Amino acid sequence: MVSGSVGALDGDKPLDRNKRVWFGTDGVRDVANLGGMTPEMALRLGRSFILFLAERGIPRPRIAVGRDTRRSGTMLEGALSAGMSSAGAEVLSVGVIPTPGVSFAVQHIAADGGAVISASHNPAEYNGIKFLDRDGCKLSDESEISIEEYLGDNLTDDWRPTGASVGEIRPLYDVVQSYADHLASQIKQKEFLPSSVVIDCAHGAACTVMPFLIERLGVRWSLTGMNPDGLNINEGVGVIHMGHLAHIVTESGRKIGFAYDGDADRMLMVDSKGRTIDGDIAIWVLARWLARRNDLGSGVVVTVMSNMALEEHLSREGIRLFRCPVGDRYVLEAMRQFGARLGGEQSGHIIANTYSRTGDGLCTTIMMLNACRDLNEDIDTLVDRFGRYPQRLSNLAIAAERNIDMNFVDSLSYEMQKRMEGNGRIFIRPSGTEPLLRILVEARDFDLVEEVSEHLTSLLKAHCS
Repeated sequence: MVSGSVGALDGDKPLDRNKRVWFGTDGVRDVANLGGMTPEMALRLGRSFILFLAERGIPRPRIAVGRDTRRSGTMLEGALSAGMSSAGAEVLSVGVIPTPGVSFAVQHIAADGGAVISASHNPAEYNGIKFLDRDGCKLSDESEISIEEYLGDNLTDDWRPTGASVGEIRPLYDVVQSYADHLASQIKQKEFLPSSVVIDCAHGAACTVMPFLIERLGVRWSLTGMNPDGLNINEGVGVIHMGHLAHIVTESGRKIGFAYDGDADRMLMVDSKGRTIDGDIAIWVLARWLARRNDLGSGVVVTVMSNMALEEHLSREGIRLFRCPVGDRYVLEAMRQFGARLGGEQSGHIIANTYSRTGDGLCTTIMMLNACRDLNEDIDTLVDRFGRYPQRLSNLAIAAERNIDMNFVDSLSYEMQKRMEGNGRIFIRPSGTEPLLRILVEARDFDLVEEVSEHLTSLLKAHCS
């Protein structure tokens, strides 16, 4: 197979990046008003981000700020914006908008960075803060580690601009409409758009954009998950609860459905039979489409969790595949490293350099419609033709103080892999955040997956006890 690899399997993040205390793989996130996501923390994060930029030659940065529909969003936006303006920043409030909409805003107004207040797919009681750079991309691990260092630095508190040096906070109007215009402009033949479509906005940030988008596209798609009350984001809807969309599509006789998460940086689909079309299948379609347009670069980046069926399909097309750790930030990092122009995750985070700088569920929807039209794809047969390999992911608890001999683990994994005679794959790595070994076994044969997984887990449990 034509493939490559970068990093190691870890459902959270690689161990050598585990220097961060507050930042996870997608910003700082916690139950809002508790722990790591209080207004006080938001204020300090805001000041630290601006000090980080100031000491890198941007003394009075312009920062675009957006949020999702959670009740705690306005509270945290006020604190974050106060912290940034107290450090001298010009804060431009976009309001409720998807994460990729903030990325668009940063580029649209040539801002120096962005901030998003969202906990993505998590329940409403959670919230989070993530920062974007001046290109609209998520910050690197190194940048986030630096911001954490500012959090504990006295200079963060002592540095107090006064008078004309104090920053300001003001609204930034019409960005949602401009973002909808940007998305609509990517459809060149609107008359060929399917009409039998259902969109699930998860009571989240997509609610503000989708009405403008369908108006500009001239379609009459059905919308669900469009009544956010601050507490119902992701509740029984969106990518976390695909059964909701599947039921609507099948009961109403619709042809296709698209679902998003709370900040709309992910997208999953269902076909007319109600079956989920995940990120792997979407990447399979988009890779062939972009290759035909000579816009794929060196290949495709996926995480270690992507199914082997995807690797097989792309190999038959002569498309190179690179694997990286879980997290769309690492996907983008690997895309840059290898010169790939498409990357993504099973979960529906998909990045295509020509169209977006971060995972963008709405943009992925537009790309999929374009790709299926140009490739003359039969959407109802995608799941069958993809032929997913069965997978089993197990988490083996280990004592927190136990030092695992990874040489033994790797040797055991290698021996078990040989026994599978090229019919599957195994990845075993420690979690970066919990005392766990993550064990992924994948093969074409379900019984082989179960047999190898149980035997491997039993051997490792004996070794770790």
